[in-house]
Amino acid sequence: MAKYFGTDGIRGHFGTKPLTVDFVLRVGNAVGKSLLKKGDTVIIGRDTRVSGDVIESAVAAGLQAVGINVQFAGIVPTPAVAFLVTKYKAQLGIVVSASHNPYQDNGLKFFNAQGGKLNDAEQIAIEDHIDSELVTLQGDELGTAFRMLTPQNDYVNFVLASVQRLNLDDIKVVVDAGHGAMYKVAPRTIEDLGADVSTIGIAPDGKNINQKCGSTDTKNLELTVKKLKAEIGLSFDGDGDRLVVVDHLGESVDGDELLFILARHAHQQTPLTGPVVGTSMTNMGLEVAFKDLGIDFVRASVGDKHVLQKLAETGGKFGGETSGHLICLDHATTGDGLTAAVQILKILRESKLSLNELKKGFVKYPQVIVNVKVDEKKLAISHPKTQAVLAECQQQLGNVGRIVLRPSGTEPVIRVMVEAESAGLTVKLANEIADTITLLGL
Repeated sequence: MAKYFGTDGIRGHFGTKPLTVDFVLRVGNAVGKSLLKKGDTVIIGRDTRVSGDVIESAVAAGLQAVGINVQFAGIVPTPAVAFLVTKYKAQLGIVVSASHNPYQDNGLKFFNAQGGKLNDAEQIAIEDHIDSELVTLQGDELGTAFRMLTPQNDYVNFVLASVQRLNLDDIKVVVDAGHGAMYKVAPRTIEDLGADVSTIGIAPDGKNINQKCGSTDTKNLELTVKKLKAEIGLSFDGDGDRLVVVDHLGESVDGDELLFILARHAHQQTPLTGPVVGTSMTNMGLEVAFKDLGIDFVRASVGDKHVLQKLAETGGKFGGETSGHLICLDHATTGDGLTAAVQILKILRESKLSLNELKKGFVKYPQVIVNVKVDEKKLAISHPKTQAVLAECQQQLGNVGRIVLRPSGTEPVIRVMVEAESAGLTVKLANEIADTITLLGL
């Protein structure tokens, strides 16, 4: 059982235990003691949150105290750190971010030397050292610290290299960077491809990240795309590892639909040899659509780390989550919103079809997700009353629907997901389960 690590790294409300300055210092120290050796290098990037500077400094101090060298990448997307670690042959990458959460939250994500997420054993090794005594070396045994010169340029060039010779001269694109880590690199990348780019969400002030913008709230992007008569709108979350798109009709296109477009296009070029990987929350309609196309599909636990692990086990290239985590292993080592975006733009160009047309062939099952605030998440799910109502609702669905209860790894909520052929039934059953859990008072 992890004490500090959640679905994706360590995350919490900064200034509230455990996520305090002294804790972050201990995390840095623990990483250096458990996974690295004196003289190794760690690259640190961050998003635009006001607490980013403080956390960046604290984790770096903990690392340097045990002889680890630090290179600061500054404000860059999460996938940029994964790439920079491999490009500059660092031993580890750390991202200071709370992804799609509000600005009051922050946290730490980690990448290994291959640009992938840490495994469970590595996370446990870090946790085993967090609460131990701090180690501080002396004199020239301390690690050094440097600011990287061209981290954003390096990342932009990396993304552009995945779509060589793509020309978007007559395509109008709206980019919503969510006032987050993509606020400079995303518009620049799309402009470099020749598109006519308009922007929203590119004025971070440390507190407006993900605020009524970005991949978690596309209303403004939808209106802007329709107003400007753009072909497509691209929406990123605070740290840039998620992508949600808006089509020319102003309709939001989620991660399941984008995964369908990416995988089907690749399969049409050369039949896929491995499965596409989704999660327990992936819409059942995607599984049906891939079956009709002769594409294998498997599910992993929620979290892009688990999707990546399943891809490695099965030899697949494409994976993702409904929320917009999209993994294209032929181009990136982790979920990368900008890399996925340029691949979608390439398909748009080559197919000469609209995004609305490209997503046809995938019919979503009606799906409802209700978030229930609970402190004791695991106890609430295992409670006899919860299990009883769950069994009763599943019996009503039979074999033509699914129910998933999932404790959030980043928030004090349980996500109640119900899918069925009947939209009315999904709402009814989801509310019954949510009300039962709420009344437990846990």
